[in-house]
Amino acid sequence: MIITIVADVLGQENNGTTIVCMNLVRYLKSRGDEVRILTSDKDKAGMEGYYIVPVYNLGFILNYMLKINNVELAKPDKRIIKEALTGSDLCHVIIPFALGIQAAKMAREMNIPLTCGFHCQAENFTSHLFLMNSRLANYLTYFVHYHKLYKFADAIHYPTKFIKDYFEKTINVKTNGYVISNGVNDIFKPTKQEIKENDDIYRVLYIGRYSREKSHNVLIKAIAKSKYKDKIELILAGQGPKEKQIKKLAKKLKINCPIMKFYSRERLVDVINSSTIYCHVAEVEIEAISCLEAISCGLVPIIANSKRSATKAFALDNRSLFKVNDSADLARKIDYLLEHKDERMELKEKYLSVIDKYDQTECMNKMREMMVEVINEKRRKSNLLQEFSYR
Repeated sequence: MIITIVADVLGQENNGTTIVCMNLVRYLKSRGDEVRILTSDKDKAGMEGYYIVPVYNLGFILNYMLKINNVELAKPDKRIIKEALTGSDLCHVIIPFALGIQAAKMAREMNIPLTCGFHCQAENFTSHLFLMNSRLANYLTYFVHYHKLYKFADAIHYPTKFIKDYFEKTINVKTNGYVISNGVNDIFKPTKQEIKENDDIYRVLYIGRYSREKSHNVLIKAIAKSKYKDKIELILAGQGPKEKQIKKLAKKLKINCPIMKFYSRERLVDVINSSTIYCHVAEVEIEAISCLEAISCGLVPIIANSKRSATKAFALDNRSLFKVNDSADLARKIDYLLEHKDERMELKEKYLSVIDKYDQTECMNKMREMMVEVINEKRRKSNLLQEFSYR
């Protein structure tokens, strides 16, 4: 197959959307498919299979806001888009931004099957406008995304049933959706590098972009309320625009200075395996592969029980759930797991026994099967239409 993947936002693999895109690219290539990537990432210019469009110049203020969020907005160029699409068997759009929307429109005009990924919650956008909790703003975001892109897709890839149900309920439309996890890479597994627990340190880990909807402040406040405040070493793996605010809050609440940095995938495996427990406090989340990666390495999670997050479905019982945005409840759950090592080890084995269904290779295979089904169905309908026109 020849697949054109449209990625408005690409760049380094330091965010979920880029990681998801590149995992799919690598898998399709491993199956012998030709993959074309349409993006604005100028660092990929000249590389085989990449088609580079320009970026929007939105003025100093907006350009600065995008820069601190490590984002560039791709500017559609019809000539380059057509070049990337010509001869393709399928067009797959990663997110509903300008480049993806234009590419989808041109794919329809060229009678190329279209699939779309659902990797952007409304709150990921509205949080930057300080409207994350506005029902109207979030509804309008989904409404626009549907009518600009998703209504034209032959199939939509949803990473979780949660986001499929949430989106369809919000726009009151049934879609041709495929629920397929983005999957966990085989590199994430328990190693012999587990931390030796003693009376001096407990290592609490959270992996996530430093942004408002990831709710790092809730975890900082919980650590400050913990009985073991002085013994907890907090690791916040990631990067993002809220880094200074997180450090300021930690200093104000007088907890041990958090370790804050972005880790390579290989280094992250070591960090996870040397940690004691994992906390995922995000209020808004489509899937949270980072949480699954931690579980795959044997960490027991404590997850926000948020109605706007799919991650809560990973919890096996209430010991792994806390009331969303309730730092006192989170502190109680942290203390309980730290104090009950035997229960934690028992939970570890239970989590490891159910993680296989998120195997990345199998998930990527399901993605490819979705694409093949869409292509075959499009061809079948086209053949039927031709037969009808001959009569």
